[in-house]
Amino acid sequence: MTVTIRPCRPDDAETLVIMIRELATYEHLEDFARAAPEALRSHLFGSRPFAEALIAESEGQPAGFALFFGTYSTFRGQPGLYLEDIYVREELRGLGIGTALLSAVAKVALERGCGRLEWSVLDWNKPALDFYRGHGARPLDDWTVYRIDDEALTRLAKSAPGQS
Repeated sequence: MTVTIRPCRPDDAETLVIMIRELATYEHLEDFARAAPEALRSHLFGSRPFAEALIAESEGQPAGFALFFGTYSTFRGQPGLYLEDIYVREELRGLGIGTALLSAVAKVALERGCGRLEWSVLDWNKPALDFYRGHGARPLDDWTVYRIDDEALTRLAKSAPGQS
């Protein structure tokens, strides 16, 4: 089996959305998967890209993806990368595609002078937890991820000084 990893292109947006929905189904989060091809084209390839993606192909067919973006550590005084999602199609798992994607993102991080690569994992996803630990990742048990979105985000933004 031949696996290639390449940067995502604008014409991959539809395929990327399909795989994002597959990932959402696997994670039991289908109701939250709202990404559309047009949004991905704008956010990945527009005048101010917010993220990047790599596509894994097996025998010329889409096999998975990794989507990541830059971060910055004030304590380290150094950039980092945040791996938003990594996904390998179910029928292709266990063939080294996930490792190829993760190592490709790690290579990008090092090429850019990043000091770390971080991501979040659902607590119940034992295969993912085992996969990441097998590559030397460690959980940050002292940290809790917080999120604010939708109406709460709008409400908070409206309370910013100089906003109405």
